[in-house]
Formats: sequence, structure tokens, C-alpha cells
Amino acid sequence: MHISRNEMKTEQERFWSGEFGDDYVDRNQGENWIAGYISHFNEILKRVPNLDSIIEFGCNRGMNLQALHQLLPNTSLSGIEINEKAFNIANDHDYTEIFNDSIISVELPKKYDLTFIKGVLIHINPDNLTDVYERLYKYSNKYICIAEYYNPTPVALPYRGHSEKLFKRDFAGEVMDMYPDLTLIDYGFTYHRDSKYMHDDLNWFLLEK
Repeated sequence: MHISRNEMKTEQERFWSGEFGDDYVDRNQGENWIAGYISHFNEILKRVPNLDSIIEFGCNRGMNLQALHQLLPNTSLSGIEINEKAFNIANDHDYTEIFNDSIISVELPKKYDLTFIKGVLIHINPDNLTDVYERLYKYSNKYICIAEYYNPTPVALPYRGHSEKLFKRDFAGEVMDMYPDLTLIDYGFTYHRDSKYMHDDLNWFLLEK
């Protein structure tokens, strides 16, 4: 499954699939980050039973999946990634199945015990958020995890000299409003000044169907 630039609906999709997205792939890597991701997911997974399958929406080069593989070596791990360079790196593991597609429009062949998204909704055009919310919900058998920059009200901020590329809001709250059968079972925060692990400043929310 591959997506062409002609199939991309939004400016943000074309932005992240192109040169800026390629540079992001090169810039964001390293074992120290993976160690931080392991600590992050270890905290989240305390509240869920054994998971047979997980899919990440916007997996980039697959570092979150690498961390999850160390924690859950017997769990089937999948990802969706729009940037072809990142897709090729993430797909170069025998324990991953990666779809080169847009999280706005992807149609997946099955459901997963956990769908999650981390640091990606903040870069989605607000007009297309409900398309992503729908897929996070639709393809989850039981759990959804959202880890993003939080703000109680929507706000757009400059991002590395670009406008309309970074948005903060209550993503998890919007998903729960959209799907009232979801229950918030845990939430937390990772802090960039953690003295032990490398983190970004993210609020995470674990939801259960």
C-alpha cells in the first residue's frame, strides 16, 4: 500500500511527505530517545492486559515500535506512515508491518487491540482531525492511546519557521465527545527535563471502548 503526492488532500500531508519530513526523519533518531519511549510505554501499558496487536498512526522511522517490541516481543506491531523515507526505515524490521499511507484516508484490512498516535495530531489540519479520530476508533478492538501537546482550547503555533503546521488542543477530549462509549482509564505527562530519560512534553490519554 503506497500513497502518491497526487492522492494527498492537504497542505500538511504534502509538507510532511516531502523534504521537511525527510529532514525530520534524519533529525529524530537515537538510542537515548528509544530508552525514553520504553519508559513512556511501560507506564501506559501498566493499565492494559496482554495485547496481541498494536498499530501506530504516523510511526515515522518506527522508534516507538522499536520500544514496544522490547516491551512486548510477542505482540504484532504495525504502523502507518506518509513519508516514504520514514516508511522504508520503519518497514526494515521483521517484526513490523508498515502501510505507506495517510492517516486521514487509510483503509486498513483489520482491527488492532490498541491504536495509538503520538506527536502527530498536532501536525494535522484541524479540518481533517475527525477523519483521524474516526480511524483511531474504527480500527481499535479495545484501546486507544493519544499522546500530544495539550491545550484546553485550540491554538495554532509557528513550527520551525512555518505557519499552520503545529496545532494544540484537547485531542483526547474531542475523541471522547465524538464517541461517548469511550472511557478514560489513565492519563499522564512526559517532561523534557526528565533527568533520566529523553522525552518531549506530551500529555497522554488511554481510552477504552
